[in-house]
Amino acid sequence: MPADLAPRLASPATGVIVTGGASGIGLASARALAAVGRPVALWDINAAKAEAEARAIAAEFGVAALGLAVDLRDLAAYPAAIAASRAAMDSIGGLVHSAGVVDQGSLDGLTEDVWADGINTHLRPLAMLCRDLLADFKANPGSAIVGIASINATLGNAINPVYSAGKSGMLGLIRSLADRLGSDGIRINAVSPGMILTPMLQPTVDVLPQGVLERRILLERLGQPDEIGRAVRFLLSDEASYITATELVVDGGNISSQRM
Repeated sequence: MPADLAPRLASPATGVIVTGGASGIGLASARALAAVGRPVALWDINAAKAEAEARAIAAEFGVAALGLAVDLRDLAAYPAAIAASRAAMDSIGGLVHSAGVVDQGSLDGLTEDVWADGINTHLRPLAMLCRDLLADFKANPGSAIVGIASINATLGNAINPVYSAGKSGMLGLIRSLADRLGSDGIRINAVSPGMILTPMLQPTVDVLPQGVLERRILLERLGQPDEIGRAVRFLLSDEASYITATELVVDGGNISSQRM
């Protein structure tokens, strides 16, 4: 490796904050990172689940793991959560913003509260956390950020306009932040999952006839959370040291499919 690149690469042991870290893609990402020795802080609105999963990760992988109750809609909660995460992990060199909510009321069920909850969970936290963690990232060369977007950022879906808007906005925000952060050697990318069998998707799977979702997917199956977790781990690693401002679509061939 050229000597001038080496100082820009991160220590593999820098800690990572994972929002929505107690379940689904967030938990899978945390576990994937812990498996290669990175400390993790699981932020989740479900305190008991975050704490239990953090204990399980620490026991299984032997890394520092913290579970914290954080409502991302409450900006005032960020400083204490960041301080606790920094203390538990010794450093913060990564962020995975995975927390999310899904509106299912289409345009007819759209209210101010539904809009605010969605945007203030999906979109606003990514910007504010990047701002609040900037000093930590600059102190740890090679720091990187991943926002969990969605193929719904590109595909039209009448049922969840707020979710779609928040994820689409995330892609634009990531490109803007990449321009700002690049001069500091900080990378930021998006992972856009397709149909992943998470607790968020499970209710939809339960009410639809078998195979309805799978028939548009070229690999003919739903994805698993750990398949997204591995993509996130790659983008946070030094293996992805020249990748920023990029959307990595992980959907089994859904977004490109013309199957009916």
